[in-house]
Amino acid sequence: MAMAHSIEPILNPVALKSLRPTQITVGLREVTRKRHAWRARQERDGGRFLGHHMIPAVIGPGGSYWLIDHHHLARALMDEGVEEVLVAVIAKLSQLPRKRFFAFMDSHNWLHPYDAEGRRRDWDELPRHLGKMTDDPYRSLAGEVREAGGYAKSPAPYSEFLWADFFRDRITRARIEDHFEKSLDKGIRLARGKAAAYLPGYSGPNGDDGD
Repeated sequence: MAMAHSIEPILNPVALKSLRPTQITVGLREVTRKRHAWRARQERDGGRFLGHHMIPAVIGPGGSYWLIDHHHLARALMDEGVEEVLVAVIAKLSQLPRKRFFAFMDSHNWLHPYDAEGRRRDWDELPRHLGKMTDDPYRSLAGEVREAGGYAKSPAPYSEFLWADFFRDRITRARIEDHFEKSLDKGIRLARGKAAAYLPGYSGPNGDDGD
């Protein structure tokens, strides 16, 4: 998910373990892919990569940094043992009471408190750190369909989760878990079909209704 906002760089690194997620789930396949990509470049230009990939965040009550994008990258870097990243502050909201803070975040579409079943949860059920985010196999599928060219990357907030919900209604979880490659093929066909025309990044139609 990409966002266009004015940002204020923080030159001092922030500990990855201190970043608070604003979503409950990730696609662990995408996290794994980003981990492999990091390993391939870590020795070559890892420092330069981190210097050019600041993590957008909002400062909330108590001075906590709330991550509003790049959850998969942040999780991958943390799992690979990276301790700190540069942060770009999108908004400073530390003065707000907790309830008002979450209401503001929600109104700006900076929260995605949905679980691995696609159900909205309470704000207080957001994970306390990156390592507590759980896998949503449909988010994994959505990421792989995009990588395969099924749809284009979009600046719309949480666009991959919209695609995940689209696939959630059309492909069973068991099929994804037991036959991922076949699910990926079907997901690409669905993404190019007319039923997906409302979704961000839609690249069709191609004359296939996705059935």
